Amino acid sequence: MSTTAERLYELLPAIHRIRDAEQGYPLRELLALIAEQVAAMEENLDQLYDDQFIETCAPWVAPYIGDLIGYRSLHGVAPSVASPRADVANTIRYRRRKGTAAMLEQLARDVTGWPARAVEFFQLLGWTQYMNHLRHQAHYSPDMRNWEQLHWRGTAFDTLAHTVDVRHIGNGAARHNIPNIGLYLWRVRAFPLTRTPAVIDADIGAGLRFRFNPLGTDMALYNTPETEEEITHLAEPRNVPLPLARRWLKAHLDDYYGPDKSLRVELDGNPPALIARSQITICDLSDIKDGGGNVIAWAHQPAAGSGRVAIDPELGRLAFADPPAAAPLVSFHYGFTTALGGGEYERGTPVTVLPLQSVQGGAALQPALNAVQNGGTVEVSDSRRYVETPTINVNAGQTVVLRAANGTRPLLAASGNIALNLGADATLILDGWVISGGTLTLAAFADTLPRRLILHDCTLVPGPRGAPPVDDAPGMIVNHAFAKVELERCITAPLHIAADAEVSLSECIIDATAPGRIAYRGPGGVDTAPGGALSLESCTVIGKVHTQQLTLASDCIFVAALAPAGDTWLAPLWAERRQSGCVRFSFVPPGSRTPRRYHCQPEEGDAQTRPHFTSLRYGDPGYGQLRQSTSEKIRRGAHDESEMGVLHGLYQPQRETNLRVRMDEYLRFGLEAGLIYGS
Repeated sequence: MSTTAERLYELLPAIHRIRDAEQGYPLRELLALIAEQVAAMEENLDQLYDDQFIETCAPWVAPYIGDLIGYRSLHGVAPSVASPRADVANTIRYRRRKGTAAMLEQLARDVTGWPARAVEFFQLLGWTQYMNHLRHQAHYSPDMRNWEQLHWRGTAFDTLAHTVDVRHIGNGAARHNIPNIGLYLWRVRAFPLTRTPAVIDADIGAGLRFRFNPLGTDMALYNTPETEEEITHLAEPRNVPLPLARRWLKAHLDDYYGPDKSLRVELDGNPPALIARSQITICDLSDIKDGGGNVIAWAHQPAAGSGRVAIDPELGRLAFADPPAAAPLVSFHYGFTTALGGGEYERGTPVTVLPLQSVQGGAALQPALNAVQNGGTVEVSDSRRYVETPTINVNAGQTVVLRAANGTRPLLAASGNIALNLGADATLILDGWVISGGTLTLAAFADTLPRRLILHDCTLVPGPRGAPPVDDAPGMIVNHAFAKVELERCITAPLHIAADAEVSLSECIIDATAPGRIAYRGPGGVDTAPGGALSLESCTVIGKVHTQQLTLASDCIFVAALAPAGDTWLAPLWAERRQSGCVRFSFVPPGSRTPRRYHCQPEEGDAQTRPHFTSLRYGDPGYGQLRQSTSEKIRRGAHDESEMGVLHGLYQPQRETNLRVRMDEYLRFGLEAGLIYGS
């Protein structure tokens, strides 16, 4: 019996309870049914009371409360407005501070989910001083000795005076005018990489020169955005994700270097030993070249015996004055647009097959893989480099998982093909890995039973050390005709897949490093051999594609082109079976041979519409990001009016629309706002 039923039963006179016991408790059972309805009514009354307040109301009630105060609903794409509860709760607070720069900045941050800064451009106009209202901080001419002020010129943190520009800010052409408010938004995020071994520069090394990037290439280091503690505080450089500049980092090193900060260098040990702040020097470690263009040294190498450690944040380089006593471990942040490929971000609940083998510290993976070939999981719990070329065996009918733990990004630095020996009806799952220098290779087996290869949040690095590969340098080769391959949120080098296999990709980038190279085809030495049946959703493909069947291509961008002369391919996107399959809401290069199309770009006779990217080079912060100059037919051309391509799931056009809707409501009369992207 429930507590309510017991309470009701105890209220009965004792004589009735005695007789009820003699007859098998029928009265008690009746009261139990009545108690259920009483409890339901009590719960409903409690909820009706809670529904009067936005903080405790049911989700379906929030729009009705918002309607009472004139709230306009938005696209629920950013986490902050996925439910209108917080937005409705903040409406009155926004209106009380309507039109202030701090309020507009907070609104932009809440509505879009991006870091933001509001700039009142009329405060930066240069004009003759009025003697009764002197502005001592508003110098018409810049102070050439104030390097910090000059460092931020032309950015969101510019404080220099400017001449007036009378054009409208809404079209993005102008900024500094009396009615103008600028809302700077940062779309590039700062992702951490923790305690990964610095890579020695083998070309001119001598054990003193290292790179932060585990792939051994140069990359810009980013700061960790700090949360603003006061709502009236306008964002400063430390509050938004920005690449660290040499001079700025040198002047503010205490704010960025150290435990729980943007950057630190340690020497491997148990526990690792942090290199003291007093030993760190920020300088330019650019290449010094000889007359033939060969790199012979880095500039500003610390003097031997000084004990100094030099860091170049713009190139991601590290130089020691003397050989370190142990391997250096670096923790830093890098810029990227979204959680894609391997990374130290939350990847959801991982697939686990028992038994579980744990590996860490860069130890060999092969023994752990051998121990689970009859089914099991190998989990790596750090972001170290694993330098080996393993062979992965999975017995028939079994499942093996090779994964990185949440919050880690290990690198498998192979030196050749990584053989995948899967038994009949076996499954291999790779999760959270970055793999360079090797190709995942699945052989052709004699039987007709399937093999399943699944990759989640993995990166098969395009090109050796970021350099452009040749057409026969794929990230994956699948020779088994009955294989089924699934990739989700991955970045991969070209794929060579058997013609009868099936491949499914979701939110992926296939990168051949150039539109004229081959991104997808069949295995073997024949460049024109078709690959297996292909399904793509929200993908960006850089390079030519030849497939047996294009089962589905939805919200995709194909960046492909034939060579001006001598190309043996018939089309940049080439499907053999055009009577089946569908291409919808995608950019398809002119001259492609595809199945039927639905709402694709460019339309017939349109030679101007094509995608423009911030960068198509893997490792750049803007890799795969569409520029604002790209036509709206592509930027809003997906099935849900988001952008085509791999960043479809960010819903960037909807975020812009949400902010413009809110700006119309909260701007003071006579002011005009413009959206400016800081990244």
